[in-house]
Amino acid sequence: MMDVTVENFETEVIAASMNTPVLVDFWAPWCGPCKSLGPVLEKLEVAYAGRFKLVKINSDDEQQLAGAFGIRSIPTCVLMKGGRPLDGFMGALPEGKVREFLDKHLPSADDLEAQAETEEAEELIESGDVDAALAKLQEALAINPANDDTRYDYVKLLISQGDLATAEAALAPALAQMPLQLRFEALHHWLLSLEFATTDERAQWTFEQFDAAIAQNKRDFDTRLAKARLLMAAGDWPAAMEELLEIIMRDKAWNEEVARKTYVAILELLTPPPRRNAEQDTGKSAGGIELSGKTLAEQDPQTEMVSRYRRKLSMALN
Repeated sequence: MMDVTVENFETEVIAASMNTPVLVDFWAPWCGPCKSLGPVLEKLEVAYAGRFKLVKINSDDEQQLAGAFGIRSIPTCVLMKGGRPLDGFMGALPEGKVREFLDKHLPSADDLEAQAETEEAEELIESGDVDAALAKLQEALAINPANDDTRYDYVKLLISQGDLATAEAALAPALAQMPLQLRFEALHHWLLSLEFATTDERAQWTFEQFDAAIAQNKRDFDTRLAKARLLMAAGDWPAAMEELLEIIMRDKAWNEEVARKTYVAILELLTPPPRRNAEQDTGKSAGGIELSGKTLAEQDPQTEMVSRYRRKLSMALN
């Protein structure tokens, strides 16, 4: 437990909640219920062993923070996650009710262990030790098979390393989910393109052969799709999307909209993950506190390309 003021709010609450949920306890020295709730929260912070961080804000001394969160009565607790308020409660709840609230939102012990394994895997990937990274991700998935983030990272790395059979098996549980997550559908289309490049007889064609066949019949969508899949397998994403656009513009519904679905899959694969401090782009914290020295980051080339091809798809569909 620690006391937070406007001076350390950004570091101890906003930034800290990017990695670990932060429970903010708004209290005041004269508040009787606050005095009974405080020890309960401190006890649970210890009992939960790092699953959340507890901070206390004196609402009398820190009226700017209390106002930013719209505090009307105390005690009020707000759970912060990813830099933003997730949920909260008012009043001096008994320990059992506070536990119910925390268990509803906090990661389990298995989640935390799997997350630690996944973070180690990311470090191993950056260092170039892909085999060790795969082992870590496999171990994390064994600990918590329901962790979709770990499954996504594991399958994506397997595909990138060409282990298509293992990737297909690991992806299968995610493809059975309803509704199907777009990111897993995207991996499925990538996997299909790589399997196509190793099994279909047209994988031996040159791109000139594809272009000659298409020139004879511009509505030869099967050949266009085959070419797009080979371009995907080769990592030439813009060229693959251009070929898919030709199908979409001529017949959006062809073959159960496979061209549109494949195009969207490429966009999903290319979209950079959200920045952890994305809330800072507005110049304000998640609680509405004005920040200084914050500027909008320029788009990187890949983000710009994804935006451009999203616009192309929108125009083709309208």
